[in-house]
Amino acid sequence: MAIRRIGQIFVDMGFVTDEQLEMLLEEQSQNPGQLLGKIAEDMGLVTDEQVAQALAEQMNIQFVDLEGVEIPKNVLAEVTDAMAQLYRVIPIRLSDDVLTVATCDPQNLSMQDELRRFLGFEVRLLVATQSQIDKAVNKYYSDDNESIESIISDLENDEDLIKAAKEMEGDGPINLGDVSELVDSAPVRKLLNMVLLLAIKDHASDIHFEPFEDEFRIRIKADGVLYEMVPPPRHLAFAITTRIKVMANLDIAERRMPQDGRIELAIGGHPVDLRVAVCPTMFGESVVLRVLDRSVVSLDLNNVGMDQALMDKFRTVIEKPNGIVLVTGPTGSGKTTTLYSALSELNSVEDKIITTEDPVEYDIEGIVQIPIDHEVGITFASCLRAILRQDPDKILVGEIRDIETAEIAVQASLTGHLVFSTLHTNDAPSTVTRMKDMGIPTFLITATVEAILAQRLVRRICSECREETEPSEDMLLELQLDADTLSEKKFYRGAGCDICNNTGYKGRVGLFELMILDDELRNMIMNNASSDELRNVASSKGMVTLRQAGIEFIFDGTTTVDEIVRETVLEA
Repeated sequence: MAIRRIGQIFVDMGFVTDEQLEMLLEEQSQNPGQLLGKIAEDMGLVTDEQVAQALAEQMNIQFVDLEGVEIPKNVLAEVTDAMAQLYRVIPIRLSDDVLTVATCDPQNLSMQDELRRFLGFEVRLLVATQSQIDKAVNKYYSDDNESIESIISDLENDEDLIKAAKEMEGDGPINLGDVSELVDSAPVRKLLNMVLLLAIKDHASDIHFEPFEDEFRIRIKADGVLYEMVPPPRHLAFAITTRIKVMANLDIAERRMPQDGRIELAIGGHPVDLRVAVCPTMFGESVVLRVLDRSVVSLDLNNVGMDQALMDKFRTVIEKPNGIVLVTGPTGSGKTTTLYSALSELNSVEDKIITTEDPVEYDIEGIVQIPIDHEVGITFASCLRAILRQDPDKILVGEIRDIETAEIAVQASLTGHLVFSTLHTNDAPSTVTRMKDMGIPTFLITATVEAILAQRLVRRICSECREETEPSEDMLLELQLDADTLSEKKFYRGAGCDICNNTGYKGRVGLFELMILDDELRNMIMNNASSDELRNVASSKGMVTLRQAGIEFIFDGTTTVDEIVRETVLEA
């Protein structure tokens, strides 16, 4: 049966007249994307309770008034603070393995499935007003909110878990029935859910689970820096790592070999992929989850962070018909995001774009993406050979790791293809030396490479606790700036607050160094000029180095001296 429109329900329930509905629809046409109920509420035609009642009618779900409803503590304990905040839900009652929750967003059709997967219960929805949901979240979760600490303190003295974990650990065969019972237990599931939700909420890029002789450590990488969470009891190591392996469809009986897998989740209505890497250590299996959250990464060149002048130059380069464009930088510097954004912009019906990646991180519609699989012999080199027979116009090679891949990439560019790839080098000029060291002839480098973009990500000062500071002499010496340059310049730092977890930083910003090869630079490369000589000439032609870009960010209050010194190298 077709779902009735909310506007018609407003009329049927007597909340608005036909004339008022026409006015609301006209207003909505002027503001596409705005919800009709929100517009009606803002115009004072309906109350938030009437909107909730209409939503309940539309979705055929019961409406509940949370005023005066007392929720048992054992029911509240089933939904953590992070989950209640993320999904805007309040648990009402639990009976016969069915958890009834109130929500102000019943139209979020995936929420019920997500909660069922996280909690392990059948979930029944009721509709309440947003103000009542907010009030209930503050009431039940603000003072006595369930944190990682409280969950861990409950687990430390759980005799059943301690006994089960001791039986499972060791090198002998394991009872799969007992393992299933252990990894599906509510405490283990609740702790892992809390860690995943907090990490995704904090826009973490990686989650590390590390077993040691006397402790089990959980660390989260956010904004390029690792932060340690409260360590769970050592006896939970096996249960948590096995729970992750079950979620990633890995072999839980295999504990001596590294394994890779993938977990696909939907958090708050948007998809999140977790790349799972399991590696055996002396004291158990170490697990690292790489968080690939599409809602955080915007594959749009305009959002990469380049200034307009640099963006115009880069766009000119990526629109060339052939040649090689390299993006360089260490792991986690945003190379992949920049390349994906460039490919998204070039993605059109007229051009065929093929990528080969290890692994494919983000699925882009309209682009043929091929994952590397070393176990069956699909390497960058073999894959690139096959790609050239697929009649591509533009090619992305995830990384040039060896001479074989480099030679095929060069041949591809010489035969009329535009090739994008990455390398690990300190800056743009040193990339030329790196390619020579790999064994690529100098004349082929000058004939094919069109541009090299080096990039870094530095932490941004938290806007909530930013304050002016006086730099130390050591800091100024690191920058190698004279007194005249520093006169009337202001320096800032983050004092630390709850918003930034007392780090003083929130989010990251990119530093870019674009070296476009012209005839003079090509002649210098042919004459074996050093990286410093190439940098000096490129700078004289307008190239802004990573250090120079960083100093501009220091002076405008975006980041700190410490960050720029940590991420960029001194220039000769």
